[in-house]
Amino acid sequence: MSVIGLSFDRVLGDETLRFLESLLVSKDVKSFIEVRSSLTQLLRSESLRVIHSIASKTVHEKLLVLEFFVRAFALVGDLESCLALRYEALLMRELKSASCKWLQVSPVEWLNFVEDAVHNGSHAVAKKACENALSCFGNDDVLKPGRDVVSENLKAITREITRIRNCAMTSVAPGSVQVQAAKYLKRKTTERQKSDFLYKEECCLATISFRNGIKKQNMRKLYEHQSHLQINNDQLYGRHPNLRLK
Repeated sequence: MSVIGLSFDRVLGDETLRFLESLLVSKDVKSFIEVRSSLTQLLRSESLRVIHSIASKTVHEKLLVLEFFVRAFALVGDLESCLALRYEALLMRELKSASCKWLQVSPVEWLNFVEDAVHNGSHAVAKKACENALSCFGNDDVLKPGRDVVSENLKAITREITRIRNCAMTSVAPGSVQVQAAKYLKRKTTERQKSDFLYKEECCLATISFRNGIKKQNMRKLYEHQSHLQINNDQLYGRHPNLRLK
């Protein structure tokens, strides 16, 4: 199924998301994977174009666009792009919260995000988000009544985010198990690709050698057969002189 003609210049809302969801309905796994891959590539290019085009829009409009693409990326299973845009939305809200208090990100929202980032293996993003969250918790506005959590719970959230940050820092450190594992997998992939290339070359050379060997063997048998025919002819002519050609 082709999705090249899909455009996001229309209203970015639930109707478009339902349309995207309908494109993912496939009868077989192969078709589903192909459509999801095409949609992911399309969403990535279109999201950059659309976000760039709304640079002069209001914060509210920008957040609505980010929310749409967050949901769209989640729909196609592109968790990396989904987390990246969620993080951008959180940063934008915190940046503008000085003049618009209702935009301020609550401690619970930061905690949910860093947990999701760690759960999906985005330790570098989780580390940055934790640092931003902890710096925001130093703001007195967080402790004002009416927030998502009361002040006594803030310490517990702060401890949990600090723990996640420390784990994330360990995970992205040069000597960490995760980094070493990533390097190992990358090295093994490179070695496997190199091995596959050498194997193909060896197979090619072996095939050529085998074919040349078969050709030589066939030529040798042909020469032997011709030699036997010549001997038989000579013997035949020797026993029957009258059969010799004039």
